[in-house]
This record gives sequence, structure tokens and C-alpha cells, in this order.
Amino acid sequence: QVQLVESGGGLVQAGGSLRLSCAASGRTLRSYAMGWFRQAPGKEREFVGGIAWSGGSTSYGDSVKGRFTISRDNAKNTVYLQMDSLKPEDTAVYYCAARRVGSLAQYSTGYDYWGQGTQVTVSS
Repeated sequence: QVQLVESGGGLVQAGGSLRLSCAASGRTLRSYAMGWFRQAPGKEREFVGGIAWSGGSTSYGDSVKGRFTISRDNAKNTVYLQMDSLKPEDTAVYYCAARRVGSLAQYSTGYDYWGQGTQVTVSS
């Protein structure tokens, strides 16, 4: 079993930056692909970014390309989401997810474990 805990959310002005962290416990994430998703009120859960087990392959949702960067530190069992040039439409609860298969996926059903989420609010 894998437990995921997100941190780093908060309130930021438009144009600002935040760095989210996702710490895992229970077992090593070394062989897992990881993903970040977000969900705003009244909207479906949206793929934000994913990273393969080795960190050598990443993928991003169209709305965040060029602004967000996903990375991982397998030694620390932690995944990060650096969010720059934030916009009010980035406001959502952000979730970290782990996928037992090492290749990344852009669909939420492809992930096996989920964190509780962290709120990100971007003011205009």
C-alpha cells in the first residue's frame, strides 16, 4: 500500500509561483509513474502532468504546458510540481497520484493510489 500526502498549496496572486510536494510512504515509488491532477468546483478532474518512473519522460496538460514542471526525487520518495505564471483559472484542488506501471498516463483511471489533495487558490 502507498500513502501519498500533498503539501505546498495556498493562496497566491496571479503571476506568482507555488511548488507542490507529494511525499510517499508505505513503499518506494522508484518503479511507479506519478501524476498530478486537479479539480475545480463543478468541473471534472483534469490531468496536469505526469512523470515516468525514471524521470526521463514527462507529459503535461495543454492548459499548463510551459508554465508547470513536474519532477521527482526517488531517493526522497517525493514528487514535485513547480507552478509558475499562475492564473486564476489554475484555482483547484491538486491531487498527487501513483501508478504501479512505470510508464506515465494522462487518464485518472490509470492511477492506483491518490493523495487527499491540496488547495491552490490564485487571486486576480
